[in-house]
Amino acid sequence: MESPGPDTSRYTAARSSVIDSFKGCSIMSGPQIPKEELRRKITMPLYLRLAIRDAILSNNVAFGNHHASGEAVHSPESPLVVFDLQFVKPHEFIKYGLGCLENLADLGDTCARDAREKLKVVVAGGDGTVGWVLGSLGELHKEGREPVPATAIIPLGTGNDLSRSFGWGGSFPFNWKSAIKSSLDRATTGPICRLDSWIVSMLLPNGEVVDPPHSLKPVEECFLDQGLEIDGELPEKMTCYEGVFYNYFSIGMDAQVAYSFHNLRNEKPYLAQGPIANKVRSLGLNNVVRMYIKKVNSSEWEQISIPSSVRSLVALNLNNYASGRNPWGNLKPDYMEKRGFVEAHVDDGLLEIFGLKQGWHASFVMTELISAKHIAQFASTEGKLVVESQQTLWGHLQAAVIRFEFRGGEWQEAYMQMDGEPWKQPMDKDYSIFVEIKRVPFQSVMIHGE
Repeated sequence: MESPGPDTSRYTAARSSVIDSFKGCSIMSGPQIPKEELRRKITMPLYLRLAIRDAILSNNVAFGNHHASGEAVHSPESPLVVFDLQFVKPHEFIKYGLGCLENLADLGDTCARDAREKLKVVVAGGDGTVGWVLGSLGELHKEGREPVPATAIIPLGTGNDLSRSFGWGGSFPFNWKSAIKSSLDRATTGPICRLDSWIVSMLLPNGEVVDPPHSLKPVEECFLDQGLEIDGELPEKMTCYEGVFYNYFSIGMDAQVAYSFHNLRNEKPYLAQGPIANKVRSLGLNNVVRMYIKKVNSSEWEQISIPSSVRSLVALNLNNYASGRNPWGNLKPDYMEKRGFVEAHVDDGLLEIFGLKQGWHASFVMTELISAKHIAQFASTEGKLVVESQQTLWGHLQAAVIRFEFRGGEWQEAYMQMDGEPWKQPMDKDYSIFVEIKRVPFQSVMIHGE
């Protein structure tokens, strides 16, 4: 008796949806990119697509083996996978879809081997969706399953800062039918570049992250650097979370505004006018947050003073923030030399740390009339960290870890944000919350759209 096949209803619906979308978009039409040429370039043979489908639906990389072709089949020049997260989640594709290709390759299927080696990924969505896919692809590094497919972007989100940073634009063009086809073609020919990402570890006293961002997950334990002596006692029980950000991690006013906006959309406008909101506007972060850095190749930590005027702290990885703004600014060479800064890039191993003051200052920064308050340029493995406290310029510092310590007391909650996903974090009046940021030891592989 034959074993039952996987439930293909989900795949059938997904396949119909994708085909209908292709038809509606005239994706293979257009005078500049012949449809048959593009189809041959990006489409894997049918038997491989069926094998991947069965492997994903059955959660078994070997379940698609019976689709293996007994004849020599050539792999496409640049096979693409376009993610539709409604039907297939990134981790499912990474574990079972790519695993199926790898399994067939191990069995001697040269077409599967070539497709796996040349495969590229196209993500249609916003920054959160792109980050989700990149995080799943990052598991390939950890598991030694290389090469890691390069990623292109079709911007369908709100901010689309990752898309802007890699030449895919801030929004999808009005003439979207030809734009889809053009995007797929550019995904096959665009130059390969790299993207830094950063690990956030949170240690909470007897609590949890309420409604955390998608990328922040509870873990059994996380290891904070033991070189920094903690002022006060730790509770017997601590809760740990870890996550990765690609654009920014922020604390304070900007996260509060984003949180209020999300709740306004859920018809709860009163949340934007509560007492905590008023405290954020009236009190500086230096009342509740301590910032420390650890130098490269050093066991010493140093506390960095946060200017009393600062209401938001942002650790920025990209040169795009809040729908394409550049709060760090285009700094003049003499100023960068004076401060010890270098020009910021997405693959330089640096975080730009800046502050926003009151609402008027943030508004001027967002319209790029002025730059944000430059606090530090944070190096993960080498380089310099230069900080400014009030009117005093500190010396050149090298940093490998950055730590924020949140102290309760007068504040009962703090607002935080990772890559556009804000949350309101309860604070303990007796114990601190610790957040450490370190660079991920590998870079994401990206395709530039220009």
